[in-house]
Amino acid sequence: MTLYNSLYPQLEAMGLEQWAHELKQVIPERMAVEGHGTMPLWQKALQGLPQLKPSKMELKTKVEIGCPEDIVGSTPEEFSEQLQAFHPWRKGPYNLFGVDVDTEWRSDWKWDRVQPHIQSLKGRKILDIGCGNGYHGWRMLGEGADLVVGIDPTLLSVMQFHVVQRYLVGKNHYVLPLGIEDVPADLACFDTVFSMGVLYHRRSPLDHLMELRGCLQPGGELVLETLIVEGEEGTAFMPEGRYAKMRNVWFLPSTKTMLLWLRRCGFKDVACVDISRTSVKEQRRTEWMKFESLADFLDPKDHTKTIEGHPAPLRAIFTATKS
Repeated sequence: MTLYNSLYPQLEAMGLEQWAHELKQVIPERMAVEGHGTMPLWQKALQGLPQLKPSKMELKTKVEIGCPEDIVGSTPEEFSEQLQAFHPWRKGPYNLFGVDVDTEWRSDWKWDRVQPHIQSLKGRKILDIGCGNGYHGWRMLGEGADLVVGIDPTLLSVMQFHVVQRYLVGKNHYVLPLGIEDVPADLACFDTVFSMGVLYHRRSPLDHLMELRGCLQPGGELVLETLIVEGEEGTAFMPEGRYAKMRNVWFLPSTKTMLLWLRRCGFKDVACVDISRTSVKEQRRTEWMKFESLADFLDPKDHTKTIEGHPAPLRAIFTATKS
């Protein structure tokens, strides 16, 4: 796809010629209209969006593109309806030409917890694992990142990125329709790697940490956010069945266990920089995500427990350096 044509030379300049060659074949296959039942509708909706030129752009404090006066040949209400074709919007929020896309997650709150504790992103090349629709990638650009490569296998998230990219038209932020298993081992070229909300979905958390380490150049920084449980070193909770109605939750370590895992996987300067309990104000149902959300996943009489009776979601942010 033409959107990614400007990425390949950048990867080649990083010494990733083989990966660039593979992506030229893989990305069109993943994004093919016949590859997903809803893809033809999404592609039609994307092509039907108005061609608008934003008069302003803000990425550092929020993601805001244009203003209502920039909408020509249409109205904000019609534009909002067109954006709803990409429902559900889970990561954000976005303000697109005056339309507030009030996403399920207040991803800006997570960014506010992360950003003060990490190394400066200015001039850095970044890999964002499980990036969703790329919201945090835009904020990374706002901090001066040189290149952000996000990966996420959910095609709707990739299409939402294409919606925003349609108006930002940048050549240093990409969301690829890939999972971590599609990234070649030991790239050893990124200055910073983010993995936020991914670890607990992996059957082998240690293998995931080694994959992340392999993507970093020596001295590069890992920024990892995951669900945790309270407990001492060695504690790790594995739910028997679902956790907060999610089927694919495997391991929730204690803080001390997570730090141990990082050290054992070859990281140094490991630290837990934030712990916060997810609230129903941070993850909730909205007009842009009308399905079940956190309030439906918790015990209605006791929000300290999930609907299954497990400890409610507690999230921690860890930083570490590749030794």
